[in-house]
Amino acid sequence: MCGIVGYIGNRQAAPILLDGLSKLEYRGYDSAGIAVYNGEKIDMVKSKGRLKVLSELTHDGETLPGTMGIGHTRWATHGSPSDTNAHPHFNSDKSIVVVHNGIIENYLKLKKKLEKHDYQFVSETDTEIIAHLLDYYYQGNPLQAITKIMHRMEGSYALGIIFQDHPSELYAVRKDSPLIVGHTDGGNIIASDVPAVLRYTRDVVFIENEEIVRMTEDSMEFFNVDEEPITKESVRIEWDVNAAEKGGYEHFMLKEMYEQPKSVMDTFSPRIKDNRIVIEELGMTDEEICKIRKIMIIACGSASHVGHTSKYVFEGLARIPVEVDMASEFRYRNPILDEDTLVVVISQSGETADTLAALREAKEQGARVLGVVNVVGSSIARESDNVMYTWAGPEIAVATTKAYSAQLIAMYLLAMKFAHARGKMDDEQLARMLGDMKALPAQIEMILNNREKIQRFANRYLAARDIFFIGRGLDHAISMEGSLKLKEISYIHSEAYAAGELKHGTISLVEEGTLVAAVLTQKDLYKKMISNMEEVRTRGAFVMAVTAEGNTEVEKAADYVIYIPETNKYFTNSLAIIPLQLFAYYIAVGRGCDVDKPRNLAKSVTVE
Repeated sequence: MCGIVGYIGNRQAAPILLDGLSKLEYRGYDSAGIAVYNGEKIDMVKSKGRLKVLSELTHDGETLPGTMGIGHTRWATHGSPSDTNAHPHFNSDKSIVVVHNGIIENYLKLKKKLEKHDYQFVSETDTEIIAHLLDYYYQGNPLQAITKIMHRMEGSYALGIIFQDHPSELYAVRKDSPLIVGHTDGGNIIASDVPAVLRYTRDVVFIENEEIVRMTEDSMEFFNVDEEPITKESVRIEWDVNAAEKGGYEHFMLKEMYEQPKSVMDTFSPRIKDNRIVIEELGMTDEEICKIRKIMIIACGSASHVGHTSKYVFEGLARIPVEVDMASEFRYRNPILDEDTLVVVISQSGETADTLAALREAKEQGARVLGVVNVVGSSIARESDNVMYTWAGPEIAVATTKAYSAQLIAMYLLAMKFAHARGKMDDEQLARMLGDMKALPAQIEMILNNREKIQRFANRYLAARDIFFIGRGLDHAISMEGSLKLKEISYIHSEAYAAGELKHGTISLVEEGTLVAAVLTQKDLYKKMISNMEEVRTRGAFVMAVTAEGNTEVEKAADYVIYIPETNKYFTNSLAIIPLQLFAYYIAVGRGCDVDKPRNLAKSVTVE
């Protein structure tokens, strides 16, 4: 969940490192540091706080001359945020320096071993162990020392390493934490994620588990854990470099909300041809689709809410039983899988540690795995049997918006494809639904353009302590995502409940002035939802409703109503979530929160 960058070439390294880290700060932002080889020794500067503190300390990198270096932006796991615990970390004589993303699970055992050999530690981190362990095994050959520590360390890691004895070489290693390398004009670069390198290169190599790269100014060599040379192919990244910039918006989150119409269109457009759904990357014939007896959707966070929405859509349209699992719990319940089960794993980054572990468990049990991911060449994309990309482009804000919307579209398309292949949907029904889908981008844009009304309402609840979201069926899935958005970025306690569960305990939490956000987009559930709204309103709640145009009856039970355009009942999540995103955003802004980088959170959860 940290971000690492490294550079070796003919340009000054420090400004490149700081620029790369600025694109990775969404991965961690409690401290940062850079180390640069100046021709004689390795200089290092690191500090607690945001990256701007480090930039000021180094005068934007000018005080650290040198053409090779490594940098790090941290999300703390071992040791509280501090100058000492910040990366990089040295060995005792400062001849080896390391940056690390991941967790070394057996670091205490390794630390005891090293302490017996008189190694002394200055930080509370697991990463300092790596620097000293390298020192312990180093006998003049960096590659040999690296492979030896790889055999000793348990856990996950992506490493950038500099050996002062080898001033023309930069090393990088990966195990279960993302790492890419790329050739730039006049040098080579390593990073945790694509946005850090887009300014310098579009052709990157994704490092696989237990692989090592040795880079010089003009070469890259790859090795496995047995020190054997291996060949790697580069992947072309087509993302627009401007997509990783704010482009005049106050926050990345607001910019990315406004990019949702494009993300939605870019995800469905290539897959609709002559009123047919063509998903070539699915790699399944209609006959194979018909053999599927169960679908298991595995994801974390917002992606799991996409999964809950998809359960209703798949079961309603294709009549296939669907289970939705939190990835972090999947392996621990001894799931029942077979060759007739399709496992769908959903992840924006394609590097989510729990989801990746669940994917591997599913494959071990013989299930077919489809990855729905946003990042081309990511671990989930490479390890899935088939991959369906969401074309959302780089998403920088920690709280997802456009990637979530693109994931919904991908799952809608899959459900419709399965329904048609299985004879549950005829050509006319498919064409009608595709027409509704094609209208979604303009409808999303219309809701976004009416944001001022939502902003004014949000300003009334800046001091709220508790906000509850309720819904039934698909609307419950929308409520879960709306609640998560609010708590993520505003720090207001929020919960989402199936409205029918209110009387089973939850309603005791409602008191005078409590805000209850009610989502009701499913016509066959309007009356039941209105009854639930009246139940909380009579107990003092202020009710905000999100419903479809024409449902004016809701005004009798709500104090404030947000209307969304009419669409197919299975697509309502794509529209109803927009005002809830805006509501969360404007509350967070009004409370002075760091919208793009909420406390204690990181964009890509690469440790379990």
